[in-house]
Amino acid sequence: MTTTPGQASPSAERRRRIAVALLRALTAATVLVALYYLAPLNHLTGLPLGIPLAVALLVLLAVTIWQIRAITQAAFPEIRAIEALATTAPLFLLLYAATYFLMAQADPASFSTRLLTRTDALYYTVTVFTTVGFGDISATSQSARLLATTQMILDLLVLGLGIRVFLGAIQLAHRNQTPGPDTPTTDRA
Repeated sequence: MTTTPGQASPSAERRRRIAVALLRALTAATVLVALYYLAPLNHLTGLPLGIPLAVALLVLLAVTIWQIRAITQAAFPEIRAIEALATTAPLFLLLYAATYFLMAQADPASFSTRLLTRTDALYYTVTVFTTVGFGDISATSQSARLLATTQMILDLLVLGLGIRVFLGAIQLAHRNQTPGPDTPTTDRA
């Protein structure tokens, strides 16, 4: 396939789009981590823990729905799905980390370490997510164990069902795309 002067080849365009998507995902993850560390979570310690957790899960659901819609409307849905996953997964982990942090602030005996910092809460969330479980931080109260159990179950759903939903959105996008002058027909992943 030949290109006209000033026009990028389809593979060069695809590489550029992948680079932009990865940069956007990295930026989104960086912003989410910054928000996690800067958010005034201490102001939420008076609320019952179920309220922030329910709001957090609703935010995650809304972001996921928005991401699915973006995938189905993207010119390169595979690239958009990778970006969506690279944004949604950190959001999921940070929402649980914030919940663990709030739980530890409300009841320091919920975890094996007396002072659970935001970094400790994030570390614990990631060790639960990856099933590493070093044991240096563990849930000691019944409510902390219940929360960790819900995270484990949702981890499986995020990995299994979440990826399947994003793949389904890619397939839907391909079915909805009609070949036109701007629709790439080669180099599809």
